[in-house]
Amino acid sequence: MTPDVILWDWNGTLLDDVDLCLDALNRLLARFGYAQRYDMPAYREIFGFPVEEYYQRAGMDFEKDPFPVLAESYMQDYIPNSAACPLAGDAVDTLERFRTAGRRQVILSASPIGTLENQVHERDIRPYFDRLLGLGDIYAKSKVDLGLNYLQESGLDPARAVMIGDTVHDFEVARAMGVRCVLYSGGHQSARVLGGTGAPVFDTLSEAARCVLDGQSG
Repeated sequence: MTPDVILWDWNGTLLDDVDLCLDALNRLLARFGYAQRYDMPAYREIFGFPVEEYYQRAGMDFEKDPFPVLAESYMQDYIPNSAACPLAGDAVDTLERFRTAGRRQVILSASPIGTLENQVHERDIRPYFDRLLGLGDIYAKSKVDLGLNYLQESGLDPARAVMIGDTVHDFEVARAMGVRCVLYSGGHQSARVLGGTGAPVFDTLSEAARCVLDGQSG
């Protein structure tokens, strides 16, 4: 069954900010006096949600450095530098493909809503989306309630929606919402990690779109 609505993750899926996030993590570790640094394969193995647990996996000590202090410092680095992040290579073509197919598109992000709105507008892709849904703070806990509220308010059948994202959390969000999920392995988590969900995993957004429009999404 092909969906009526596509629920897009933003960071690491449509927005290619993975290199920046790795660099920002290593700069955060340096600012707070931690010795460890991560390369991309290691980063993609430890990244995840909730962010508190990801920071702990990275070796941060909340007794010494409270999570809100770390999160604020990270965002002060990330937000201005994110202006240089490109979209995923086939993001615009994929958005256009769904629009041509008559599908409603929504971004469901753990980003603060103001940051999300600015990043989308800066890249001139706002017209593709029916709604932008982001969180009310910088702590990036979960998108589940946000997505459930949207489906309820819009009167959308969860069975007619598909989530496209790049993390296990996106799969968990989709499952909690009762919607299908397709995962993209070019973002913040490796294909190995994503494969553990049992959801279809693709190397490109265009391949993910083909799966969705063919009615094969999990």
